[in-house]
Amino acid sequence: MRFTGRLTLETSGHSHVLDITAAVMEQVQRSKIRDGLVCVFVPGSTAAITTTEAEPGLLNHDLRAFFDRVVPDDIPYRHEDTWSDDNGHSHVRASLVGPSVALPLIDGAIPLGKWQHVVLIDFDTRGRRRELIVQVVGE
Repeated sequence: MRFTGRLTLETSGHSHVLDITAAVMEQVQRSKIRDGLVCVFVPGSTAAITTTEAEPGLLNHDLRAFFDRVVPDDIPYRHEDTWSDDNGHSHVRASLVGPSVALPLIDGAIPLGKWQHVVLIDFDTRGRRRELIVQVVGE
């Protein structure tokens, strides 16, 4: 069996982190699949999906500070020369994290760790409406 659901979210860009765990679980419950795999995917090349602890300091400061140190937004990117835009760093950051995460589904639940949550990170330089795809396969 397979199920494909969609989530629509508003973001503010600039490494905005959204906890999407509950919304993903709602899609899993709608699927009626009990055992298998859950794939959460964000189309586009300036956002990413991962798991992390949903602690406010981490979500609202530490992750953004990390990406600012590793992939600064105030240096030249050749991508910006090509498209005359300002989001070269957004593409690099999203490439580091990746556009999807695959999660096991066991007895109707995703066995996340005690503090682990599924998150969307929008690295673009402006707010966006993001449509995520949640696909569940199994039995």
